[in-house]
Amino acid sequence: MSQHPDPWPAPTVSEPVAATVPLPGSKSVTNRALLLAALADGPGTVLRALRSRDADLMVAALRALGATMEPTDETTSSTDWRVVPGPVRSGARIDAGLAGTVMRFVPPMAALGDGEVFFDGDPHARKRPMGPLLAALRALGARVEGDALPFTVRGPVQGGEVTLDASASSQLVSGLLLCAPRFEKGVTVRHSGPPVPSAPHIRMTVEMLRAAGVRVDDSEPDVWRVEPGPIAARDLTVEPDLSNAAPFLAAALVTGGTVTIPGWPEETTQPGDALRDLVTAMGGTVRRGSGGLTVTGSGRPSGIDADLRDVGELTPTIAALAALAEGPSRLRGIAHLRGHETDRLAALVTEINRLGGDAEETDDGLIIRPRPLHGGLFHSYDDHRMATAGAVIGLAVPEVRVENIATTAKTLPEFARMWREMLEGGR
Repeated sequence: MSQHPDPWPAPTVSEPVAATVPLPGSKSVTNRALLLAALADGPGTVLRALRSRDADLMVAALRALGATMEPTDETTSSTDWRVVPGPVRSGARIDAGLAGTVMRFVPPMAALGDGEVFFDGDPHARKRPMGPLLAALRALGARVEGDALPFTVRGPVQGGEVTLDASASSQLVSGLLLCAPRFEKGVTVRHSGPPVPSAPHIRMTVEMLRAAGVRVDDSEPDVWRVEPGPIAARDLTVEPDLSNAAPFLAAALVTGGTVTIPGWPEETTQPGDALRDLVTAMGGTVRRGSGGLTVTGSGRPSGIDADLRDVGELTPTIAALAALAEGPSRLRGIAHLRGHETDRLAALVTEINRLGGDAEETDDGLIIRPRPLHGGLFHSYDDHRMATAGAVIGLAVPEVRVENIATTAKTLPEFARMWREMLEGGR
């Protein structure tokens, strides 16, 4: 566990929040769009792309592999990228950081070249599941040394049929599908094993491929067929990141206030859209209008029994709400979170209990029984969603200090400023 000398004092509020919180673009859409643009049959532009550590690592990886990435308009949290594809370059060294999208989406692209590409990342990234993807690349014709970070990939990959166990992460499937149109034989991916978590992210991948003119057949459960062919160059505008709305909407539930997220799409493949149902189940009132999505809370969340398999990234926020709720909660279907940026299940239990709570792990999730909480240090484990969970608890519990709030820059730059501005809007 990393140590940071100046933990962030999470603000506690006694009045209902009333704020509108514009969000930067979706990390999941941004990194898929950038990769597809780098593999397209001509130049294209990715508009309102998220500017964050994960997105910056993706841009650096694509540049290292030969794509030209030029910013045409920049703010602190978004960038318009003009992308010009180039031949896949060998000899690159790719830093994946803690970005699952980089460590799992970029190796299949590297396998399109005929030279060696080296991958590594942050220390905890070396523990994240990579073996099934790397074994699949070997089966499809690439040469791969290693079964986890660090590893090397050398093409050219041929494509064809492959079976893998993607129960650790849907990204293991998406990484193959995104690059498959450029494989000589395309790809047929079969999943064999326990259910794939975060399945909506695979649907996002499939729909983005189809929008770029790629033929994808996902009519058979746990089987995805991508035909070889061009990826159409186009301009794409990135939606707001709905998963990053979670802590802000949680603030409405905790304080009995109202928070609006502008630009909430009418239709989306983002798993974060499930927040509408989860917030409702925890006692919030949800309204969608021309101004966006608005949530109003009662000031004390309800306990919940929820299967979060498809929306595991929302678990830290839901767990924080559960620790402040009126009744007990059971969160299920999230055993795969043990292999995320940190072991999120163990981390949540440790940190909630450190503050006086009553949380325990189950085989596939958490049970959280509300207890009066007290202040203390809430460790983030260099995990952006753990840090925002600490901020949610701090709304109701004085003197909570969050270690390394800066880790939120992974997907949400300037979180601390946005949090402060939201709370100032409620005073």
